[in-house]
Amino acid sequence: MKLKLFILCSLFFSMTIFAQDGLPTDYLSADFHKERRAALRAKMADNSVAVFFANPVRNRANDVDYVYHQDPNFYYLTGYKEPHAVLVVFKDNQTDDKGNTYNEILYVQERNAQAEQWTGRRLGIEGAKNQLGFDVAYNGSEFANSGIDYSAFNKVMFNNFNNDYRDSKRDKADLYSLVESFKTQVNFDESVDEDPIKKRVYEMIKATEVENSANVAQMISRAFEQFPDLENDEVIAGYVNATDDKTRIELKQQVIKIELEAPKSNLDTKSLSTIMASLRQLKTEEEMVLLNKAVRISAMGQREIMKAMHPGMSETEVQGIHEYVYKKYGSEYEGYPSIVGAGNNGCVLHYIENTKMKLENDLVLMDLGAEYHGYTADVTRTIPANGKFTPEQKAVYDIVYDAQEAGIAASTVGAPFRSVDAASRKVVNEGLVRLGIVKTVDEARQYFPHGTSHYLGLDVHDPGDYGDLQANMVITVEPGIYIPDGSPCDEKWWGIAVRIEDDILITDKGPVNLSAEAPRKSDEIEALMKEKSALDDFVLPKLD
Repeated sequence: MKLKLFILCSLFFSMTIFAQDGLPTDYLSADFHKERRAALRAKMADNSVAVFFANPVRNRANDVDYVYHQDPNFYYLTGYKEPHAVLVVFKDNQTDDKGNTYNEILYVQERNAQAEQWTGRRLGIEGAKNQLGFDVAYNGSEFANSGIDYSAFNKVMFNNFNNDYRDSKRDKADLYSLVESFKTQVNFDESVDEDPIKKRVYEMIKATEVENSANVAQMISRAFEQFPDLENDEVIAGYVNATDDKTRIELKQQVIKIELEAPKSNLDTKSLSTIMASLRQLKTEEEMVLLNKAVRISAMGQREIMKAMHPGMSETEVQGIHEYVYKKYGSEYEGYPSIVGAGNNGCVLHYIENTKMKLENDLVLMDLGAEYHGYTADVTRTIPANGKFTPEQKAVYDIVYDAQEAGIAASTVGAPFRSVDAASRKVVNEGLVRLGIVKTVDEARQYFPHGTSHYLGLDVHDPGDYGDLQANMVITVEPGIYIPDGSPCDEKWWGIAVRIEDDILITDKGPVNLSAEAPRKSDEIEALMKEKSALDDFVLPKLD
């Protein structure tokens, strides 16, 4: 009887997998995406509509495109992974000409047997309804004649366009056509949409009292090098070059007048990114299952390379081992280009060439993250290629480790986001002085030039408000010290680069290190590097 029950269960399981076309069964559910749309709707202004576009297809070379990756906001709200799509979310229920009510519409790629033979199956309208849970879905070709009267809404929210979408010419419902159609429907005038940098400067001028105007003018002048177009604005240039308070007061009044006389529009290209950041910075339980798996896969990659590494390896080989482990665990992609920098290469923060042929006895900085069902990890370890830290390497490494410990300890509910960086930076600054690499803490930033933390999720740098830390946020804690060749310190420190990065879940009970399975302490790393690797016997024939 037990055997029969086992066979029946196995058969049912096989039929279930077959029905799913062999796909993984742990993707985010349609209910998750529906709930996220409801959460968005709750934050939208009265009588407003939000419009989202899928990511564009990017060309790699000739007739070959890059592997397609959906816009994270679009995926978060829909679960739809295909290009050339539009999502429209209404704050309030709408009524069609048949008396049916709805509050969202998804426009998708049309089913096309010939196209699907070349580039893969499409969900189409029925898939959007049956698999993604949308009640109202249309082909993208119907978006131009949607019948939506955008002028009737107090706010039409969307993210401004990059204007770099390719026109396929053969497809009248490609992203290029969808965007152009939307611009026509909402009377979008790109010349009216304000330059955000200029607007920020205007706001600064408006908020400045006359006694501080000279200091503010000096601050604005320093921005001219980075944003040279600001000098072309007569009001801003006049404010900077003014030699008396009376002129600056007059120009401040002129700014106020310009904003009052600006044409009124219901188009809003600013609010949507803020709303989405407020949603995505707090992870749900369903998201944490996937994000935690991405992090653990990445930690396993770090463990395996610690056992496999030897001085004769290349940076590319190290990268390949990490990424093989990712694939072995079912990770579809890397969350970002893999960074493997040996010695002085590790001093380049986003070094992705990974072309050094032999690691020799260098420290090897490995900043990599698996992407699992859209969610990406971000885990960094720095290890000695020969399995043993030199005294100088260990001295620098242990400062970074202590700095990370301080940063993780500061990652508590209610703490300002910047407090994590402050705690880590204090340890690094004092440590560099103690080693004699710098004379004062003010000189230390040259060796620790980046921030300590960022949000993590569907993006490796996930959006968030960078205010106080809250439960269910996931952040990185990643202090580092980088001493390039030729630095103004003793040569014995040159070429040492150390970064340690872990993915931290903020909880009411304190920070949880999701990537703790990858050793961080210098002695633990050395101990693991002595263990036998499953790859030790993987030897390929030599090629001439």
